[in-house]
Amino acid sequence: MKNRLVTLIRIVRTGSVNFTRNLSLAAAAMAVMGVTLSIILFSIVAGSAFNNSITQLTNKLNVSVYLNSSVTAPQLSLFLKNLRAQPNVKKATYHSKAQDLAQAESQNAGNKTLLQGLSETSGVIPAKIVVDPLNANKIQSIKNFLDLPVNRALEDPQTPTSYSGAEKSAIDKIAHATNVIREAGVVAVIVFAIISMLIIFNTIRMAIFNRRDEISIMRLLGASTWFIRGPFVVESVIYGVISALASVFFIDILFAGSANGLQASSLGLLDIGYANQFFKSHLWILLLLQLMIGILIGAVSSVIATRRYLKFKSK
Repeated sequence: MKNRLVTLIRIVRTGSVNFTRNLSLAAAAMAVMGVTLSIILFSIVAGSAFNNSITQLTNKLNVSVYLNSSVTAPQLSLFLKNLRAQPNVKKATYHSKAQDLAQAESQNAGNKTLLQGLSETSGVIPAKIVVDPLNANKIQSIKNFLDLPVNRALEDPQTPTSYSGAEKSAIDKIAHATNVIREAGVVAVIVFAIISMLIIFNTIRMAIFNRRDEISIMRLLGASTWFIRGPFVVESVIYGVISALASVFFIDILFAGSANGLQASSLGLLDIGYANQFFKSHLWILLLLQLMIGILIGAVSSVIATRRYLKFKSK
């Protein structure tokens, strides 16, 4: 056990020394890996910000169902029960004529002309049910339920069911943008990950070529296969660690600088303020994730390269 620990320490020490010796070769590999990890991190933070925007707008979106004046109390109770049982319905609230009239009067207390108009039309204002959906992208399921003949008979024919506000269009745009960014991010990550792995692969190959005499001497002196291959893996792992730290630092500056420089909470559909807050509150988790991905890319690339170019005859 002690011998293994000593061997591991020597491998790590040798890999660290080799990293400093090949810093010029490693620069390109770390740059591309840094871009890859930055794209991954930006996609995670931006995706969270988009989802938050969708949630906020969804909370403001509802469907108003205007009721026929002939609806009885038992019919209303059964209709509400069935409506609330729908899988995409978060809440269904009944608003009587008196409640809607009182709310309209309180909202327009300073407009005497409008108040007079409300008092004249109070008898024709229908009662309604306000439905809050769980998922704004699945409102069609609520509309399908409301369009059933048994439910249509309870609705006011003069005032059709409608969405309240223009939030649905904004939600559709954000949802579409989220999907586009997510797909583009996945493609970009795959492309840059492959490029970074190829660059690391070639970097290790060149390092092996430069140290071929040193490797031959080590083998003649009885060094094991993994004692020779290990430092190259350690060297690639260091690439990943430095690239991960650089990507977190870069994204931190990007979001913090955008939030302060723009002096606004949003940039188009991306809520910069929330993105910056999310990044700060999840910093250590995101850093750990970046380190894991960077180490994985570096280690896998190095293992493949050493297996390809460091082949020894052994039992």
